[in-house]
Amino acid sequence: MRRLFLTSLSLLALAALPAQAALDTNAEHALLMDAGTGQVLWQKEGMTPMPPASMSKLMTLELLFQRLKDGRIKLTDTLPVSERAWRTQGSKMFVELNSRIPVEALIRGIIIDSGNDACVVVAEGLGGTVEGFADMMNKRAKEIGLDQSHFVNPDGLPDPPGQMMSAMDLAKLARHLIRDYADYYHYFSEKEFTWHNITQPNRDLVLGSLPGADGLKTGHIDASGYGITISAKRGDTRFILVLNGLRYPQYNNDYFPNIKRAEEAGRLMDLAFREYRPVTIAAAGKVVGQAAVKEGKAPTVAVTPKNAVVATMLMESQTKLKTAIKTDPNLTAPVAQGQRIGTMTVTAPEFPAMTVPVYAAEPVERANIFVRLWNRYFGKH
Repeated sequence: MRRLFLTSLSLLALAALPAQAALDTNAEHALLMDAGTGQVLWQKEGMTPMPPASMSKLMTLELLFQRLKDGRIKLTDTLPVSERAWRTQGSKMFVELNSRIPVEALIRGIIIDSGNDACVVVAEGLGGTVEGFADMMNKRAKEIGLDQSHFVNPDGLPDPPGQMMSAMDLAKLARHLIRDYADYYHYFSEKEFTWHNITQPNRDLVLGSLPGADGLKTGHIDASGYGITISAKRGDTRFILVLNGLRYPQYNNDYFPNIKRAEEAGRLMDLAFREYRPVTIAAAGKVVGQAAVKEGKAPTVAVTPKNAVVATMLMESQTKLKTAIKTDPNLTAPVAQGQRIGTMTVTAPEFPAMTVPVYAAEPVERANIFVRLWNRYFGKH
């Protein structure tokens, strides 16, 4: 039945694809990111903080994965279950009071079951208290560049209030998990988990229905609506998509909203893979312009990007791509080869502007005093 449902879901998503290339959604917040470069391809209120609900559990997992990676804990280590964890409501792993649970089981309980109780076990095990762990979450968030996030608990429940993340921060966090914790990322693609004789399916119904999908996390509370952070890889391309604020007031349980959420995420991700393509704007070391040099033996210096400049954009946008070079108007010799001297901005329709640094392709020595005086008094004005 699950396979039949997932196949039907995939067909529904494909049938729902619009003819136009531009992305659009009923979600209140949305963001599409190229996971390889971190480039934002499209966004809708993507920089605005919002209640992330259970998607904030990705931050709880980040702290856990960090400690696994540096050896402070092991997958086989066990953490104790307090009464506070056991009593935690909402989605549950169904932890047993006063038991000890292996870290690996807690990872599955958080990802697959979306267990709020499992999050509290991890928070108390790593931070001593839930409140202490929230402080750790906020400190770590700043370290990895999550500028629009604030955490008050490890699970995303609305009490206490104040848990906030932007779609941008969720995408950045997902990219960080994928790139920095490759040894643990496979847990996000597991479709079910059994604990305490209870088998629960992964709430991420995109898994198995969208080609290439392999994570990450769903979320829902009344304040946030339905949300999802997903990633999929096809060939050498990986995209990350964040949606939040999907509203389905006509349904009084999660069954159909979960289906609708997965359909919307699958529709947008399929569209992204079909319509977006990488384009090489400048090869590494290619001269892209000239910068004026004051008091130099040469009046200008060639500028070049240090690395290849590659952008992912709609295919229609590539034909209208433009670049603009901006260099330091007071650039004065001597200029060293490789010295940063300005920026190149890439623009195109339906594409957020992209700015990369450019550098001197060659050295420019300072002219002698006679040439400098001549240029100063008799040169062009």
